[in-house]
Amino acid sequence: MEWFETLLNTLINWATTTGVKLIIALVILLISFKIIKVVCRKIEKSGVKKNADKTVMRTLSYALGLLLRVVVVVCLVGYLGIDTSGITALIASLGVCIGLAVNGALSNLAGGVLILLTRPFRVDDFIEAQGISGTVADIHITSTKIITGDNKVVYIPNGSLANGNIINYSEKDTRRVDLDFSVAYSADSDKAKAIITEILEKHELVLKDPAPFVRVSAHGTSAMIIKSRAWVKNADYWAVYFDVTEAVKAEFDKNGIEIPFQQLDVHIKNS
Repeated sequence: MEWFETLLNTLINWATTTGVKLIIALVILLISFKIIKVVCRKIEKSGVKKNADKTVMRTLSYALGLLLRVVVVVCLVGYLGIDTSGITALIASLGVCIGLAVNGALSNLAGGVLILLTRPFRVDDFIEAQGISGTVADIHITSTKIITGDNKVVYIPNGSLANGNIINYSEKDTRRVDLDFSVAYSADSDKAKAIITEILEKHELVLKDPAPFVRVSAHGTSAMIIKSRAWVKNADYWAVYFDVTEAVKAEFDKNGIEIPFQQLDVHIKNS
């Protein structure tokens, strides 16, 4: 039974020394991570309240939280008596291997830094890039999170995003609504223009300055094309677009102005 007593003494000795340290380290780890999370959130919210850039504050908060967590883990490893120099060398070696394995991700990292520095868009902006259009929900260091109009979540790599064309629909306060209307050649074009102009001028969301523009822009194969342009506030774009489209159709019908459509005449020849 001497081996059992020796094993029991070893376990008791470990539990009263290293075991206690391990429990204390785990408790400190959980509490520290919770405190770091709360502090980072408060820093982000306080920065936003002080009119700081929301995108920058969110990114800085994330980076600070990650750095503090790494510091806590390294300190606890040292507290447990583990040689941190070996861990540091291991992390460095893993960093080199991972860097070689994810070479493509480095371009995304550089793209993320470039986006944060140049800021072609910010969180909550509506953009179009890489064939995707939607609202920017978050900008991570390697990718950007986009919420599309039909509530899909799309992650675009920052490397391709930073090197491609980006259309930002939210950067300016106003936006121009362009609408083309087809009118038959037999119709009164002046009357058609007057109807479109009146609808635009009476619409409460259409800005008076610059004034709406309505002119015949082209002679198509089967119709005249009347182009209309009206300036609106950014948030009112789609409301004006649909309102004017519906109103013009209704007024054209009331005034007997024909909107032509493609027709095919088939002639049958007797042999």
